[in-house]
Amino acid sequence: MLHLILYQPDIPQNTGNIGRLCAFAKCKLHLIHPLGFDISDKHLRRSGMDYWYDLDVQEHASWDDFIVSDSAPSRIWLFSTKAKKSLWTASFHKDDGLLFGKETAGCPQWLHDWAGAGKSLKIPQFQEGLRSLNLATSAGIATYEALRQIEMQET
Repeated sequence: MLHLILYQPDIPQNTGNIGRLCAFAKCKLHLIHPLGFDISDKHLRRSGMDYWYDLDVQEHASWDDFIVSDSAPSRIWLFSTKAKKSLWTASFHKDDGLLFGKETAGCPQWLHDWAGAGKSLKIPQFQEGLRSLNLATSAGIATYEALRQIEMQET
């Protein structure tokens, strides 16, 4: 239904938690290399637990390989603290992709430029001065907002 795209994630526990989210919500997980850990890392497996075996996950050697693959979604939303547009203003559809950057640096500027302002979203922040939410938390918020909208379109 949805694609969650992690661009060069650094922390295995976050990727494991997002994998568990994807399995639970029937989303496809795309991992864009290089990763900051070994995919067999024990922390990744522990975070994903037995859900990892039910996960639809695909690894891509690079962004270029991902974007030309048959499994890439045609519409991708980039999530960033730098975005001006709230996720609440977006209109999500079935098979959209939700793109998240690495924990330590987010997405590079060229990827922000690729997405453009119209496809860059932020999660509303109510307490100024704090840097950002955890990657897995952000992915959960965005995924369930998108799923809520898609469910409403289908009923």
